[in-house]
Amino acid sequence: MTNGFHSECSSSTSRSSQPDTDDDRMIALMLTEEYSKLDGAIARRLSNLAPVPVVPRVNSFFPTFNDASSDHQRLFQRLQAYGLFEVRVAGDGNCQFRALSDQMFKSPQHHKFVRKEVVKQLKEYKSLYEGYIPMKYKRYYKKMGKSGEWGDHVTLQAAADRFAAKICLLTSFRDTCFIEIVPQNQPPRRELWLSFWSEVHYNSLYEIRAIPPPKPRKKYWLF
Repeated sequence: MTNGFHSECSSSTSRSSQPDTDDDRMIALMLTEEYSKLDGAIARRLSNLAPVPVVPRVNSFFPTFNDASSDHQRLFQRLQAYGLFEVRVAGDGNCQFRALSDQMFKSPQHHKFVRKEVVKQLKEYKSLYEGYIPMKYKRYYKKMGKSGEWGDHVTLQAAADRFAAKICLLTSFRDTCFIEIVPQNQPPRRELWLSFWSEVHYNSLYEIRAIPPPKPRKKYWLF
């Protein structure tokens, strides 16, 4: 298997034959050239950081509270140093898919669609991923199809392959501050930037000047 994972301390989506939901049709319209530009703005900020190889893996290690706290501070300092900002997403087990949704669609709300497409990729291209899965493969992708199941580096590779995206992680790790995941069988057509905190949480990452404007809150009137 070609290793599509690289790190730096530095999506064409197939449609189901079933009738599309309104949400899926709307998302298909949003997959336009506007969201496919490889402008490299964040990459240019981090161009002085050197590459380190990474092996894809499922979740197996979780830090202590103290380690997670110190890691968060390290990540925050890196964000400040490079003029980057996290758009925080809910920590409900769907954070990887929410963060990917925010990068692609400027909203974390389409995480169910992102998860569905990633699981389709896992099911349809078993030979690309099964070597990294330390359990029955069918059990793995069925587990990943459930809302609230944490994504891992294998699902990130599947997302990179499914959406033709280069996925870049600014991490809290001491020695590996940047991880880059590229599609295995096609050139990337977009870049998706995530922060990755201590093996437990993903957020969506932007240059400070490129932060999406907040969406207006709904008003509720009392009569």
